[in-house]
Amino acid sequence: MKNRNGIMALVLMVLTASFWLNFNWLLGDRPLTLKSLELEQQELNEQLISAQILAKKLNQVYTLFDENLALSKQDSLAEDASLPFLKQLSETIENNGITLMNVRPKPRVEKENYIQTPYELIIKCTYDQLGKFMAEIERSPRLITISELYIKNGIERVKRTTSEEDLMKQIVEIHLATLTMVKSKTKAI
Repeated sequence: MKNRNGIMALVLMVLTASFWLNFNWLLGDRPLTLKSLELEQQELNEQLISAQILAKKLNQVYTLFDENLALSKQDSLAEDASLPFLKQLSETIENNGITLMNVRPKPRVEKENYIQTPYELIIKCTYDQLGKFMAEIERSPRLITISELYIKNGIERVKRTTSEEDLMKQIVEIHLATLTMVKSKTKAI
């Protein structure tokens, strides 16, 4: 019996040792490698989906660069009081039935990668017209920021106005700026 128990223990130890050696030799670190490959595949799939989304909207990206990228700081897009922008702005104002009282270009501000061209705009419109105007500015292919918006609707105005129609239209002062990206000069290696 002792002999038989010893042989069983020896066979059990040999089988256990061969199982672990076989497990390490056949599988080794493959489960860890597979897990890292799965994570890498998931990341690459996300990048592929992003690239597909961008490819579908490539037209809009091209328009964004075409309308807002200047090759240098002397480019016509980067100049003060850009005539194409002023023309587009006046068409937008006219299409919305807004009265333009004053538009004043201000000197451009040069930043590291872009140029900001500010304008001070004074218009007379209803709140509805102002909302439509702001929505059209937002949809514009030009990059436009609005830094300040003043609606001059004081109590004195209400006291001075005699007709209800005049109260509907407000005098609005808008400080906006166009942003023009400037192509950076890269060094040749």
